[in-house]
Amino acid sequence: MQQITAKHFAERLERGARQAARAGFDGLIVAPGPDLAYFADYLPVATTERITLLVIPAEGEPSMLVPALEHGGAAQTRAAGALRLIDWADGEDEYVPAAALLKPDGRYAISDATWAMHLLGLQEKLPGARFQAISHALPLLRAVKTADEIDRLAAAGAAADATFEDVLQLPFAGRTELQVAADLDRLLREHGHSQVDFTIVASGPNGADPHHEPGERLITEGDMVVLDFGGLQDGYGSDTTRAVHVGEPTDEEHEVFEVVRHAQQAAFEAVGVGVPCQEVDRAARAVIRDAGYGEFFIHRVGHGIGVTTHEPPYMVEGEEQPIEAGMCFSIEPGIYLPGRFGVRIEDIVVAAEDGPHRLNNSSRELHLVG
Repeated sequence: MQQITAKHFAERLERGARQAARAGFDGLIVAPGPDLAYFADYLPVATTERITLLVIPAEGEPSMLVPALEHGGAAQTRAAGALRLIDWADGEDEYVPAAALLKPDGRYAISDATWAMHLLGLQEKLPGARFQAISHALPLLRAVKTADEIDRLAAAGAAADATFEDVLQLPFAGRTELQVAADLDRLLREHGHSQVDFTIVASGPNGADPHHEPGERLITEGDMVVLDFGGLQDGYGSDTTRAVHVGEPTDEEHEVFEVVRHAQQAAFEAVGVGVPCQEVDRAARAVIRDAGYGEFFIHRVGHGIGVTTHEPPYMVEGEEQPIEAGMCFSIEPGIYLPGRFGVRIEDIVVAAEDGPHRLNNSSRELHLVG
């Protein structure tokens, strides 16, 4: 896999400037968070009250304002050669050099992670400027992935698949959700993840809570168990969900599982370049609704993934944005029966001109565990 180089970051900065210009903005303002890591290869040691801002003008040289005591770290990034570093020192009014990087009456897309006090400081210095959240102004800023990014997402997905195959060999019955979650964390790291963001283990009635936090509940014979786990590998995310069963499932459990599996397949087959994102959600929802479980599918069917595990595009009713080649997103329908059990199946999918491709390829059958 090719290393991400200074050239790649320079290209990202140029692409960001072009996207801002096409959308009618004078530039992008990027604070510490995923956007800053993506464009500038930089995350401060700790997010503090000291302002750090990357400004990518629609025309002109990108600049990054950093506290003087953090100049050394910022200067060592792979993007440092493609932008101008500007220091400010404690005791100075940091909004003076920040405002100097912007047009007094400019229109800017600003990253969602910006602290409110920093945005208010800019507004005080530039009352004629207008600011709009990047998620609304340019929701697809990072949505279309390059071939190298897709390779990284595929590698992260393969590591998650290997983690699932390994956890199937471990005992479930008689152990707590927290113990199985610890196994998932360990295995993800053993397979190459540098960061684990979530390890949902939801057994029995807890499976009806899509974002259940694993706890001390003892997993027992007869439990359906939802496993949803992921994190970052080489800077790119994984996110997969499988359901397993301790012992033989009931006829109802088997039926619900099969409905979800067919819904996931229908959504996958609905993916195509030019297809509105909402059609993917509709395809899964139709299968679940027609089987009589519509009220128990309580979330969108998917979300984008990249340098974060949740980002645009979103596969949800009302999202008419056409799918573009290179978009990567989850497909994860579920059925949640309160007080009883839940089932969810999730893969990461990439859209391509020749059709969709899964980046998760572990078995989507119902696995029986002991």
